[in-house]
This record gives sequence, C-alpha cells and structure tokens, in this order.
Amino acid sequence: MLGIWKWYQSCLSLHPVKTQIISSGFLWGIGDITAQYITHSISKKRLQYKDGEQEFRINWKRAAITSMFGFGFVGPVGHFWYEGLDRFIKMRLQLRPKSVRFVATKVAMDGLIFGPVDLLLFFTYMGFSLGKTVAQVKEDVKRDFLPALILEGGVWPIVQVANFRYIPVRYQLLYVNIFCLLDSAFLSWLEQQKDAPWKQQFTSFTSFKEREGQGRV
Repeated sequence: MLGIWKWYQSCLSLHPVKTQIISSGFLWGIGDITAQYITHSISKKRLQYKDGEQEFRINWKRAAITSMFGFGFVGPVGHFWYEGLDRFIKMRLQLRPKSVRFVATKVAMDGLIFGPVDLLLFFTYMGFSLGKTVAQVKEDVKRDFLPALILEGGVWPIVQVANFRYIPVRYQLLYVNIFCLLDSAFLSWLEQQKDAPWKQQFTSFTSFKEREGQGRV
C-alpha cells in the first residue's frame, strides 16, 4: 500500500493533470458499476427474484460513459478549479490560509459554483450519451437536478470543510476524488431511479412554486 502511495505521489509531481484525469475516470467508472449493483440488489429484493434469476450483469457501455465524464470533466476541470480557487482566495481576497473565513469562503464558492455546474453537466451529458432527445434530457434534468443538489448539499460542505482545513492543496484533489467514488455511485444511482416516488416530493414542490408564481401574474 505504501508503494502505491509513493507511486501516486511521484505521478502527481511529474504529471499532475494527467494523474487527476486518469484517477477521476477510473473512480467514476467504479462508482457507476457500484450504483448498478446497488440498483440491481434493491430491485431483486423488491421483486423477490429467486436465486439464479436476474443475475447481475455490468452495463459496460454505461460504465464507460460515466467514466468518460470523469476523464473529460471532473479530472481536468477539478484540477484547475481547486488550484485556482486556492490562489484566488489567497491573493485576491487575501485571507489567511486555514483560517475560518478562508475555509468558509472556499466551501461557499465550491458549493455555489462548482457543485451546481458539475450536477447540471453530469445529467445533461448522461442523457445525450444514452441517446435521449433534447426534450427528454430537459425532463431528466428537471427531475434529477434539484434532488441531487439538495441531498449533496447536506454532505459535500462537511467533506470540504475537512478538505480545505486539513489537507494540503497538493492532495486536495486526491481527497475529493476518493469521495467522488461515492459521489459518482450516488449520482449514477439517482439517475437510474428514473421517476421514483421519493423524487416526486422535490418536483411537486417546484411545480407548486411555479403555479403560485403564475397565479400572481
């Protein structure tokens, strides 16, 4: 294990962007396979399949598509985002590193800017990659974006407080990538839930607000 860690450190020093791209793509692919297994297991229990029926088979196309999101967006964009965010807050806002204001500002900017953009691009990308039409993708985003934003909003700030407070900038991307394994599994699972009943609570609330706004016009 120590040898792997030293090898990763060496790769990160020599090829920081490439290392983050490869690790992100790998972790997001593993996350999607995990989500597929969780979805299969839940369905198997709910429908009470007998042993041997409906064996779990990995959807390699879907796993590859999700992995490409890690390769193409999370890895490169995440690398420059966290590096740039650290420099911006230090140099432009001139906040003392590791201070409460420094960490709070980082967490706020990450949650308000990178988080929503990441979710929006993920659901849009997955929709088009799976051959859906523009109208279908819009419906998927409308259905999945708000639930994901709210549920992740209760977890990622806690994760990032520890990241920005205790993890050196050089290893913050590795820390995020490890949690991205869980995050990619969650997002893939959420996307596979389609029109699950629990999502109706979020969509019905937004629909109510829209109708209320129209009634005031």
